[in-house]
Amino acid sequence: MGSLLVAGTTSDAGKTTVVTGLCRWLARQGVRVAPYKAQNMSNNSMVCADGAEIGRAQWIQAVAAGAEPEAAMNPVLLKPGSDQRSHVVLMGEPWGELTARGFLTERAELAKAAFAAYDDLTSRYDVVISEGAGSPTEINLRQSDYVNMGLAQHTRAPVVVVGDIDRGGLFASMFGTVALLSAADQALVSGFVVNKFRGDVSLLQPGIEMLEAVTGRPTYGVLPWLPELWLDSEDALDIPARRTAHDSDVLSVAVVRFPRISNFTDLDALAVEPTTSVFFTASPAEVRDADLVVLPGSRATTSDLAWLRSNGLADAVLARVAAGRPVLGICGGYQLLGGAIEDPFSVEGGGSHTGLGLLPVATEFAVAKTLARPAPTAYEIHHGSVRVVGDAEEFPGGCRAGVVWGTIWHGLMDDDAARHAFLGEVASLVGKAAPDGTVSFAALREARLDRLADAIDEHLNTNALLDLISAGAPADLPFIPPGAPT
Repeated sequence: MGSLLVAGTTSDAGKTTVVTGLCRWLARQGVRVAPYKAQNMSNNSMVCADGAEIGRAQWIQAVAAGAEPEAAMNPVLLKPGSDQRSHVVLMGEPWGELTARGFLTERAELAKAAFAAYDDLTSRYDVVISEGAGSPTEINLRQSDYVNMGLAQHTRAPVVVVGDIDRGGLFASMFGTVALLSAADQALVSGFVVNKFRGDVSLLQPGIEMLEAVTGRPTYGVLPWLPELWLDSEDALDIPARRTAHDSDVLSVAVVRFPRISNFTDLDALAVEPTTSVFFTASPAEVRDADLVVLPGSRATTSDLAWLRSNGLADAVLARVAAGRPVLGICGGYQLLGGAIEDPFSVEGGGSHTGLGLLPVATEFAVAKTLARPAPTAYEIHHGSVRVVGDAEEFPGGCRAGVVWGTIWHGLMDDDAARHAFLGEVASLVGKAAPDGTVSFAALREARLDRLADAIDEHLNTNALLDLISAGAPADLPFIPPGAPT
């Protein structure tokens, strides 16, 4: 039937939201639809049923589409370990490490794999909805781009640009996004979608009309601000918004915001309980005072361990445990709560390190990467082994010692029974109300996806978008000067 590329004026403009909503909306129309993102830079990832690792956002988009998540939906995944280096996952499997400069020379090989994956999806689905990365007008990278306009040129897909009006500067960024593209690229940019609008949409209409007048391109709709729609994020930019309303009567859950935090979507399931208030922090005082502290996943465990010690957070964690206040570690956070951390193969720079010593656990990094689905909601993504080496109580994917729990499993709290049992124990320790056991995280996720599809149906011109998907970009789209610099 066709294809569409959803680009954005910036990172976190709403590309993931629009692609997810379109996937669910199209699936409800009986269309066999698949999501696709050629390259994702994210430390939030997921293990598919076949053991392939992809970005978490593409996984939830596949769920929205009613499609089985697979590596072809996110053929290139970059997982930053520092400001200059990323671990590369290619077609779901570890491929190697890249520096920022080395990445520029390797793009041709990655592009070849990405385009092959896209072509494979189009042979099996009626529609492929692609998500761009960052902005399509990253003119410093255009020559080797295969994620935004490079992908659009390969697929001849029409492009819709999403802008976040909540940030301000919407019309200037939309106009500039088009005006700095080459004539060939502009010929595929077919229109706009406004995201996160609050208020009376009629007040926005004059600007929309002027934007169409100066670009020759329509706005396909205005999506409202939907604060209740937490989707599985790919980007740490989303963290500031992830704070549920605080109430002194509910269980306060402080999540330590590591510099290289990963898979923080683990905390979404805790946040949906009406008896919890979840927030991210780097404040020792908040870590000391919260009812529960979570050390989440980390893409650079030993580096984040040093950071934890340098700013007083390690002392805050030790103090709260000494006072009998609960702590949970997940994957990298679990490793930090243990003892010895050995890195004989320089996976994270080498050397021997000592964790906080709160769990009888030893970690040894290895080059081989573990990708597994040990339970229906749980998955493992880590290098090497994490072993219980002393006396401790059993806990799924890990162990417990007193008021300290740890698990190597991501997604454990997505399991309703496991989450309710854990929070029930924590609540009893701190004297707060326990969850009543009625919340289904999977049902709430489905409801959020349906609510997003409802918003697409209500606020976007879906008939025009269907025509665009099937017919491609209009042939008479005007060129907007100055175009790409030469």
